Amino acid sequence: MHSTGIFRRVDGLGRFVLPKELRRSLGINQNDYLQIFLEGDTIVLKKNQEVCLLCGSAENLTEFHDKHICEKCIEELKQS
Repeated sequence: MHSTGIFRRVDGLGRFVLPKELRRSLGINQNDYLQIFLEGDTIVLKKNQEVCLLCGSAENLTEFHDKHICEKCIEELKQS
């Protein structure tokens, strides 16, 4: 892990601003979800990769009621 040299203050609600340069370089856009992990005493933020709710595939996704389903699973559901 390497330091970016960027420091941010946490406000009273526990929020901080992730700098635009980091968001841009990691492809993080408004309304994207971030996963939060703990590794010892380190907080790790990771952009959530959207995957199919049913099979876990990350390809050919369609959003339905804020959930993602791939085309293959949609076809299988149609045949059921």
